[in-house]
Amino acid sequence: MEFTETVEIVGKIVDLGGVFAIVLGIIVSTVIFLGRVRGKTDYESSYVGYRRSLGRALLLGLELLVAADIIRTIAITPTLESVAVLGGIVLIRTFLSFALELEISGKFPWQKSSE
Repeated sequence: MEFTETVEIVGKIVDLGGVFAIVLGIIVSTVIFLGRVRGKTDYESSYVGYRRSLGRALLLGLELLVAADIIRTIAITPTLESVAVLGGIVLIRTFLSFALELEISGKFPWQKSSE
């Protein structure tokens, strides 16, 4: 097996890991949320917890998807065009990650925790 084939397979596995993290996070978060709602737990606090759980799953999945893009783009086809496309993808996904982090915690990732 050639190096490029191996890297492509690794990239696809990391991609699958990202998709799996998102899907599993959605399923687990939804099951927990429904259990809390059926258990007569306060709906509003359950909803906030649900959104945080979903956000964490999306963040993890996005990080894995970015890693897979980097692996495939840099290791296989490091042309100026492919690196520029990767840069755009990373910028968009980074913005999404910051937005999700702000939504989950109420502060930017670089701000100190009040705990």
